[in-house]
Amino acid sequence: MNKRFFSHSRRLLGLLLIQRYIVAMHRDLSNTVLSTTTAQAIASSTVIQSLWSGYGEILRLELAGAVHPSVILKHIKPPKAAVHPRGWNTDISHDRKVRSYQVEACWYQNYAHRCDSSCPVPDCLAVKVDVDETILLLTDLDAAGFDTRKESVSIDDMHACLDWLASFHATFLGSSVEGLWECGSYWHLDTRPDELAALEDVRLRESASLIDGQLRSCRYQTLIHGDAKLANFCFTGDTSKPRVAAVDFQYVGRGCGMKDVAYFVGSCLREDDCEALEDALLDHYFCTLQEQLAQKKPGFDADDLEAEWRELYDVAWADFHRFLKGWSPGHWKINSYSEKLTRRVIERLQA
Repeated sequence: MNKRFFSHSRRLLGLLLIQRYIVAMHRDLSNTVLSTTTAQAIASSTVIQSLWSGYGEILRLELAGAVHPSVILKHIKPPKAAVHPRGWNTDISHDRKVRSYQVEACWYQNYAHRCDSSCPVPDCLAVKVDVDETILLLTDLDAAGFDTRKESVSIDDMHACLDWLASFHATFLGSSVEGLWECGSYWHLDTRPDELAALEDVRLRESASLIDGQLRSCRYQTLIHGDAKLANFCFTGDTSKPRVAAVDFQYVGRGCGMKDVAYFVGSCLREDDCEALEDALLDHYFCTLQEQLAQKKPGFDADDLEAEWRELYDVAWADFHRFLKGWSPGHWKINSYSEKLTRRVIERLQA
């Protein structure tokens, strides 16, 4: 009896010491977590990753005595002097990042609850926005079964991500964008004048506004994730029928769904596979999109939307290619397939 008592006491003392350390370091953060989750204590804190250019960090907090055994804390606090991995340290870059975290906070507060089980996202537990600091407290997708991250994927894995995108696009088709990006994605032309000026491909640089205009004038607009790369999808451990949830909504906003699809495919495959699997992957995405629209937008002309969006797949690819060639001319994604699609788009637009 005494042995169990002292063991329990030591465990509580350990939790209190951890809690005292965390409170001393981040008193406001700790108070926000404890008051929101009604936890007795924060048992441990693990940094999952640092945010781009040193703008904060993402932590997993293990909780004691709470409904949620763990939560995710995204703590955004821009540094006084940012260090960009590729040297893009400009006021435009800083303002874009700050705005992106404001957008993400708005997304979780006002839009995320509309995502159902076909396009799951973390639940938002708390949002706190100050002048120089933003706190997002989210449920832990690992605890919900989406505990696998992948650096390479099977076709089934890609299908699961495309299913998520199709459901997401169907859910938010025609949605307002109040508080979000008027033009979704982190590479869109208005926010990338420096990269455009650095682009040495003259023909592509001169066609950039035409490419951007094609996507903006698309009749069927939805909310796009805006950074739908493989790293932002969390998988279940079931390899026979994988499911995914998505994270990182800093660049969610209005756009053509093909921007997400083209960007996602490019994040997974090398050039030969991009070309070989293009039709099959698009067919899968549009099959799911048709099913989701039938459920979520009864009576909507899904065939007309598909016809328009299919014609914009290579335009969306060329749009990202334009950004990439200006931002990082030696990037591995700059390949013959991307060049071929981009030439085709430019020739079509100039004709």
